Amino acid sequence: MSHIYEERATMIAAGELQSFVPFGREHCKNHPNAVNLQLRQLQPASELWSSDGAAGLVGSLQEVTLQEREKERWQLRKGTAPDEVEYEEELYVAGNMVIWSRGSKNQASHVYKAFTVDSTVQQALWCNFTVPQSKKDVKDVVEQTVCIVQSTCVNVHSMSGKDFISPLPFQVSALWSTKFGLLLERKNITVDGHMSPIREPLPTLFSMLHPLDEIAPVVCKSSGLFEARLQYVSDSAQRVVFTCLKPSIIMTYDTQQCTHTVWNLRKVTPEEQTTVLKCPDQPGPVQTPNAAPSFLSTHLRNVTRLDSPASPLHCPALHNQSRIPASPGLHSRVHSPSISNMAALSRAHSPGIAVPSFSGTQRFNMSCHTPSPRGHSILASPNSTLNETALLPEMEPILPDLCVEQLWTETSAISREKGCQASKVFITSDLCENRYLCFLVESNQQLRCVKFLESNETNQLIFASVTVITAKDAAPLEDIHAMLVLEANGSLVLYTGVTRVSKVFVPGLLSPLITPLENISTPARASVQHISRLEEIGMPSPVLEFRSSTQHHESSWLDDSPFQHAAPRIHTLRDPVSNRVTLELSSGSMLRITIPEVATSDLVKRCLQAIRFILPKDTAMKVLVKWYNSYNAPGGPSMHLEWNLFVTCLMTMMGYNTERLTWTRNLHFEVPLSPVIAPKKARPADTGSDEDWAYLRCSDYHWQVSMRPVVAVQGLEAVSPPGGVDDHESALGLESSALLFPHIPVLFYVLHLLYEDLKLDELQRSGARALVGLLQQLAKDLQLEDFIDLYWRDYPSFIKTFKEACVIDQAQMELMTWPVFLNGEVPCVFSWLSRCLRGQDVAPFPYLPGICERTKLLVLSYALYVVGDEDAISSNVLKYLSRLSAGQKKNTSDPFLRRQSGVKPAPSSGCLAEKLVVWLTSAGFTLKDLESVPFGVALPIRDAIYQCREHPCSDWSEEVCALIGRQDLTKQAHKVTLANRKSTVGLNVMLEPPVTSDADEEEDGMTDLRPEVTGLIWSQDLRVQEVRRLLQSSRPVRVNVPHLPEVSDHEYIEEKENKLLQLCQRTMSLPVGRGLFTLFSYHPVPTEPLPVPKLNLTGRAPPRNTMVDLNSGNIDVPPNMTSWPSFHNGVAAGLKIAPASQVESAWIAYNKPKSADLANEYAGFLMALGLNGHLTKLATLNIHDYLTKGHEMTSIGLLLGVSAAKLGTMDMSITRLLSIHIPALLPPTSTELDVPHSVQVAAVVGIGLVYQGTGHRHNAEVLLAEIGRPPGPEMEYCTDRESYSLAAGLALGMVCLGHGSNLIGMTDLNVPEQLYQYMVGGHRRTHAGINREKHKSPSYQIKEGDTINVDVTCPGATLALAMIYLKTNNRSIADWLKAPDTMFLLDFIKPEFLLLRTLARCLIMWDEIFPNADWVTSNVPQIIKENIGNQEQTSVSEDLNMETLVQAHDYIIAGGCLAVGFRFAGSANSDAFDCLYKFARNFMQGLTTSTATVTGQYNLQTCLSMVLLAVSMVMAGSGNLKVLQLCRFLHKRTFGEMNYGFHMAHHMALGLLFLGGGRYTLSTSNSAIAALLCALYPHFPAHSTDNRYHLQALRHLAVLAAEPRLLVPVDVDTLKPCYALLDVTYKETQWYEETTVELMAPTMLPELHLLKRIKVKGPRYWELNIDISKGTHHLQSILSRDGILYVKLRAGQLPYKDDPQGWKSLLAPNLNNRSTEVRTFKPEAISTFTSDAALVSFAEYFCRASENMKHKQETVALLSAILYECVTQENPEMLPTHISIDQAVRTLERGDLCETFSLWQMKLVLELCESRVLQQRLRDTRRQTRGLLLNSEFLPVMKSSADRALDQWLCDNSHVLQAYLRRQPLNNDTDVNMLACFLVYHSIPSLKDMVASDLEGCSCFPELLLKSSQLGVPVRALLRLSPLFLQNHDS
Repeated sequence: MSHIYEERATMIAAGELQSFVPFGREHCKNHPNAVNLQLRQLQPASELWSSDGAAGLVGSLQEVTLQEREKERWQLRKGTAPDEVEYEEELYVAGNMVIWSRGSKNQASHVYKAFTVDSTVQQALWCNFTVPQSKKDVKDVVEQTVCIVQSTCVNVHSMSGKDFISPLPFQVSALWSTKFGLLLERKNITVDGHMSPIREPLPTLFSMLHPLDEIAPVVCKSSGLFEARLQYVSDSAQRVVFTCLKPSIIMTYDTQQCTHTVWNLRKVTPEEQTTVLKCPDQPGPVQTPNAAPSFLSTHLRNVTRLDSPASPLHCPALHNQSRIPASPGLHSRVHSPSISNMAALSRAHSPGIAVPSFSGTQRFNMSCHTPSPRGHSILASPNSTLNETALLPEMEPILPDLCVEQLWTETSAISREKGCQASKVFITSDLCENRYLCFLVESNQQLRCVKFLESNETNQLIFASVTVITAKDAAPLEDIHAMLVLEANGSLVLYTGVTRVSKVFVPGLLSPLITPLENISTPARASVQHISRLEEIGMPSPVLEFRSSTQHHESSWLDDSPFQHAAPRIHTLRDPVSNRVTLELSSGSMLRITIPEVATSDLVKRCLQAIRFILPKDTAMKVLVKWYNSYNAPGGPSMHLEWNLFVTCLMTMMGYNTERLTWTRNLHFEVPLSPVIAPKKARPADTGSDEDWAYLRCSDYHWQVSMRPVVAVQGLEAVSPPGGVDDHESALGLESSALLFPHIPVLFYVLHLLYEDLKLDELQRSGARALVGLLQQLAKDLQLEDFIDLYWRDYPSFIKTFKEACVIDQAQMELMTWPVFLNGEVPCVFSWLSRCLRGQDVAPFPYLPGICERTKLLVLSYALYVVGDEDAISSNVLKYLSRLSAGQKKNTSDPFLRRQSGVKPAPSSGCLAEKLVVWLTSAGFTLKDLESVPFGVALPIRDAIYQCREHPCSDWSEEVCALIGRQDLTKQAHKVTLANRKSTVGLNVMLEPPVTSDADEEEDGMTDLRPEVTGLIWSQDLRVQEVRRLLQSSRPVRVNVPHLPEVSDHEYIEEKENKLLQLCQRTMSLPVGRGLFTLFSYHPVPTEPLPVPKLNLTGRAPPRNTMVDLNSGNIDVPPNMTSWPSFHNGVAAGLKIAPASQVESAWIAYNKPKSADLANEYAGFLMALGLNGHLTKLATLNIHDYLTKGHEMTSIGLLLGVSAAKLGTMDMSITRLLSIHIPALLPPTSTELDVPHSVQVAAVVGIGLVYQGTGHRHNAEVLLAEIGRPPGPEMEYCTDRESYSLAAGLALGMVCLGHGSNLIGMTDLNVPEQLYQYMVGGHRRTHAGINREKHKSPSYQIKEGDTINVDVTCPGATLALAMIYLKTNNRSIADWLKAPDTMFLLDFIKPEFLLLRTLARCLIMWDEIFPNADWVTSNVPQIIKENIGNQEQTSVSEDLNMETLVQAHDYIIAGGCLAVGFRFAGSANSDAFDCLYKFARNFMQGLTTSTATVTGQYNLQTCLSMVLLAVSMVMAGSGNLKVLQLCRFLHKRTFGEMNYGFHMAHHMALGLLFLGGGRYTLSTSNSAIAALLCALYPHFPAHSTDNRYHLQALRHLAVLAAEPRLLVPVDVDTLKPCYALLDVTYKETQWYEETTVELMAPTMLPELHLLKRIKVKGPRYWELNIDISKGTHHLQSILSRDGILYVKLRAGQLPYKDDPQGWKSLLAPNLNNRSTEVRTFKPEAISTFTSDAALVSFAEYFCRASENMKHKQETVALLSAILYECVTQENPEMLPTHISIDQAVRTLERGDLCETFSLWQMKLVLELCESRVLQQRLRDTRRQTRGLLLNSEFLPVMKSSADRALDQWLCDNSHVLQAYLRRQPLNNDTDVNMLACFLVYHSIPSLKDMVASDLEGCSCFPELLLKSSQLGVPVRALLRLSPLFLQNHDS
């Protein structure tokens, strides 16, 4: 590009000078470190340096300073905070400290982080690592880090607080940050520069994608002659000099060839990885890996191949032929001494070759199978022999992560001497968005700029021309698309790209004189230079390249005395950030300067954007440069004059003589004060120049047309401008040779589109008005009548003031390029929108991409919402928008369209309003933006928003909810996206737990329930306190024994203690229930241990309250009585911890009790942590510690806990842990371990849990055998065999849970048949499999023979069948489980087992369970039914055993009830409840009758317990009173058969009834049923040490069935829980239709899979829909977060708690009569409706008539009515709209509208309300009651006022309208304002269209109607115009 145009002596001033000192240096001084001593000594040196004093002193200081300076370096970059504030970040390195600080214009620098490391910091840099996410749709997380390089490792500190240390396996010369992670450059250690000829080069470039990843070599893909080759980057002559993130490229310098090369850096493709892995021996097929060639042969082959022309290294940039080792010789492998800290890494073996594990260092120094087996060591060892090497095992190579491809290499034509390595590389762009890669070759004083661009198809970069600028230094200024160049003579010049803009004048620095010393550089320069010169946009990276060569090179021409200049000179430029840069002066001090921006005012910026968009690039560049210079001349114009300057500048460039046009001459701006540009005589403009400028600036006049929008508003006549200077107006012409003359039409059009865009922004109206002056002038001169008409209609009184036009003759017109689009319709955005509303067809509206974004947004919004085209925002964009494409723009694919298609539009089922709102949010549109949209245009969007606010979707993002103004949803969405932090977990934030009344009340473990929720659920009574009373076990019990006179004192004491022992049976069983009651209700404090309530087994005897103790020795107390109860107590305490709490491994260990007697409690605590999922955090080491202690309880708790935490994961480590404790899973020859029996039971159940539902074949086989394991030779095997067999059965059931007959690969095991045999008995099968040895032992304690002991195996087998066939409805299996129907068979089976069989059968036939008594009794066989009913009447035949029948009957009924409990668990089904409650009462009566029943107390009690559990399962979490009464009744019975187990059952029932304090309930998923079967096994322990039939610890597994289903509405304003009505809709099933139930929340929800949707109902709260058919995860996340659903009260409503009936609400009276209440509305009442401060003060100031406002009574009434309307209808945002409409109509009535803007809006509002489409839509939707957002009474009044005003005018002034229609000139004094208003309001088309359709020629109204309807004139306008047209015709 020729420099002639730019080279005029222009100059701009730099701003904001300040001296610069790196902040880190100051901070280091205060750091207690060795460095600061040196820094302090260094201090005076700089002051001496700058003084003129003795040079000798300076000389002596010089050495030390340079060395010290070496040690500190820093770099700066731009950072942006979340709130878009820009600041600078500095990374400062000195010694072993790194200081990262931040500071901005308005905030002083402060340390963000400071790091001190052990050894000297070699380098510090910022780097972003991406952490790939496993899920597809989740964006990768970017970790922003700072990396600190030491000699042996890299410390990586991320901003999120993670620290990593990555060891370096080799010495590194430099690190570089890239888009993918770090790039490491290996230090090349050569011995005296001679490479031993044996070796081949090692890889030199490595990458690390994440601090935890391995360091991998980078491969290079070079294209050979025949095929592309891959190889490691191993050329030691290549040095990296620059890396860049965007685009992802690196630049290297070849020290031997002296050329720079640019490479593309990208991830390796999988194919390339496999290529590297193979050993490509020939170019042909790859040889088989097992024939691994010897090293030597491949090596020889490789080397010869390297010399062939097709060599992969043939590309000159990578290799010089001479550098390939010539003679292949020995390969030795010696460890390099410097590398020893990489841990040995064993890798997967490569196929066919056994690879021993090498240490990491060898892996970097060993040959790999790659095209060149690279050298193996740094130093060759002299004594290694050939065969030693040849037999080396081959190593698998490290897989590369990144690959570089060559993009561009410097041509060798450019100078080739040594040492021309780039000292600084950066990427810069020019004002027209061309991009350049610039590198400074200091030795030649050249800045080479390579232009590059992205190619269309691939995302490859294409490098184009190279431009050389002579420069001593340079720095990019990315914010203003320019770079600052320090020329050789020391002057600063601003370039944009390669175009010179102007010199930069730095106040206080003299501009350099040309002296013979021009090229001298001070010695400080060379050594400081390399520290941090290398800068790049976005990511500064310092070069750490010790360039000794450059120093020698420079020193040859250095002058000896650097101190000849008195004035400091600019020495180097460093640290450019946005538009600031530091100048380093020769004096050593530094200055930071700011280069001014291209434009400050928004309007000028946008005009420049439009100009740049449409003009050819070179023209655009000239315009921008010219503007930049004139705007930024020293002492340039102030802000408000910028626009005037711009107009003048632009028009001058178009060829106008702005002096001759009155209005431009009067644009006033200040004369520059700088003497540099003296005013000169004017001369004819050829291209326009600075002299013209100066002349213009001096012209005096102060009538500023664009600065007086005020005058007309007050109704004064505008001051008319004085006439022209000379009156020969004909002479006003244009200079056709001007730069922009040919482009005037195009520029006019784009500026017009910009004007239309500005009209859509309330805040830019003044800008639109300023622009209109320029536009009307251009339109006049181009003779575009339509445009002038349009501008006149917009600003009638303003446009009238412009008189002059310039003549452009025909010849000149032809010089202009007329774009096609000028000939079409005049684009007017308001009329386009109005056409949409009237339902007429619309042509696509033109827009400028990236400039008129608001036009695009609003046009598409109307297309979507008003026109109703759902695809308007996706596929049909082009129907509504036409993109202007400039000549120079690639018109390939519209980035806007591409981007839009990425936004997946919501499914079309959603109504248009939803689509619109979601789309606007995705386009970044917020409420703030909506406020600046003119009220008429915004109304449809507001309508859509209101519609969505009424019926929102629950799964919208936070931003959408904010846009529709639902804070409740915003908060909900915010909560769901937030990570679960303690502060956000639910209600515990809101209220502190109440202080308990008794100060001395002991901790009973139940204080953490949230009273504010439970108080809402059970508001009428104190049932929660009652449950707490029943379940507390930390206070002494009351022992009340009457003292009979005949009883001696000693006997009385014994009696009391016996009574206490009885009561203690109950106390010891309480914790099991308490654990369920307080489930997940507490968030522990990490610094305090968990409070565990004591288990108090003492009593107090009334009346004297004496202590009763069991340890007095008077009675026998069973040994170990409390061990299991204290275990349960520990579990209960641990279960309080909520799963969302922060629990660490250390805290778990910290809770370990000091005293041994609490070990059982701790064991329980560990099990509880497993059940709530926290045990996974416990370190493996600790688990091992606990198990080696050999404490039986701890092992049980730990094994069950870990298994529950890893439910269904098949985790291998846990499996190993469990197998050690199960002999059957160990190999047959293994040592017999002495594992306690109960631990074995726990381990077996653990296997079931870990493998739950997996159908794992081996485990199933072992467990099947274990059910029937014979008693062993030792005694232990004989006791408690039942519980082991049961555990094996339960575990087998869990492993194959619900698989039914589709057990894959298990048919040969015959699982069901084997289980059936275990259930009914028969011959034992011979033991097949691995464990048969163990069962051959001849001696047995128990003689069982060959038959199966059914008493042992039946329960396990029955439940296993139930679980395997759970819910499968498999009738054949179910029939095996039917109760026998003959007396003979009934005698053979324990009645207890009948309960299990009945339960099992019903669980299999799941769908047949019905909640009624008939179904329950239908399970009883005929024989029992017949004989039980008639025991009294007929004599029973002898062979019937009555007792057996009755017991069987009761147990079968209990089994049926239990089945109903399982089927309806957690559903609170009333039928099920009634049915079960009836059976429970029946059993109670049997129990309480005095006569001993046939069944026997124990059996009745068992059945009753099971039925009670069934009832509380159904009512789980509901706290039903009737069940509570039953539990309380049984709690009080402590006599008779009542033992520990029954108490446990009753209190478990109580716990389930209030599960989790009413927040949890039971699930009926397969997994939950399995857990409940383990927990509620119907045989309860007889005493507290009894584990014979069932391990007590399993009772707690019920927790696994609990799920949170409580929904708590929380008022979003007060953050307190409240009541709200819900509609819950069930999906239809085979049993019922789709039904909707009304519930008052807080309430328990049914199981989520049964639901279709949940809706918060009005009228008190805003409606809210949660649609579950799309998936339950949203609702689940709400429920798991304490079930908090945010709701928002509607205005004027009171919460249900305060106003249950809804009578107190202010809206209550509004049913009968609307008109009166408007008047009675008192502004004071507003505060009850809304808390919005703005509305309250509006009421205060505008709706209360004060004394002096009597005449304004009417206004006050109107404003009150509007306010009332807005507030009660809850759209307060419509208040401004109402008021604007009122204002518009009033102004119109007064007739002083000088711009028709507000009338346009009024018209759009009316059209919207009359729009047929929307009227129809209103009828369709549920909004019959409400019209659009405006009050039904308000609009018609306003409309009629407007109509009346305009009709009045028409009556008086019809001649004006007629004159206009006939194109007659209007008199100066006529009131054109009203005419324009009339035309706008009645949408009368432009004159051209009316003339074209010849309306004047119509003879009758119908003809007129026909013609005008084609023009789109509304009928109401035509009625007003027709008299004119028709009277014309008549005349």
